[in-house]
Amino acid sequence: MSAFTLLGFGPGGWGGALLLAAGTTLALALCGFLVGAVLGGLAASAKLSGLLPLRALADGYTTLLRGVPDLLVIYLLYFGGSAALGSIAGLFGVTGFVGVPAFGVGVAALGIISGAYQAEVFRGAYLALDRGQIEAARAVGMHRGLILRRVVAPLVARDALPGLGNVWQILLKDSALVSVTGLVELLRQAQVGAGSTRQPFTFYLAAAALYLAITSLSTWGFSRAEAHARRGTR
Repeated sequence: MSAFTLLGFGPGGWGGALLLAAGTTLALALCGFLVGAVLGGLAASAKLSGLLPLRALADGYTTLLRGVPDLLVIYLLYFGGSAALGSIAGLFGVTGFVGVPAFGVGVAALGIISGAYQAEVFRGAYLALDRGQIEAARAVGMHRGLILRRVVAPLVARDALPGLGNVWQILLKDSALVSVTGLVELLRQAQVGAGSTRQPFTFYLAAAALYLAITSLSTWGFSRAEAHARRGTR
């Protein structure tokens, strides 16, 4: 069977399955990125806080998650979550292995991991702010919440975009690690197709092409967002 037939959408073709798996990969990475943005924002705020316990907690979070292999984090969440669910189920007389949802574990793991990196991106963007704009906002009578919403947040988001783009690209590739939980994302689907047809080169090449297409579109999207955010500035 030719590669075009294998990757097609007709009878015996794997094109539909690969595209569906690519959609799962994109959804997984996007959800993880959004969770990471929330965690990263909170961690960055804690790092910039004047409270020592908050700074220590945020420093510990970013140090730990950037120092531990991503695959190990996924294993810990998957097997740790399954063990916790098994213990709870045992209280109600349920025995045996209780698995946690693979997609949920993937989103949680990618969110926790990316949050550590996004925290440093947000912190760096905040430290790069022109303090004169904040002082000007105070001078015209803006209260703290209004300054945060109209001055600080837009400027931090603009300066953080390049770093967030890099985090997003890394997260897309890291989503392949979630296949160890049994989730059928793009790499896992390529492995299934390769094993079923004994055509590994064809399927892995197709998976690489789909990953490259997603990352290329993402790069274009972030570039357009940066250009829009920097209108009127040099």
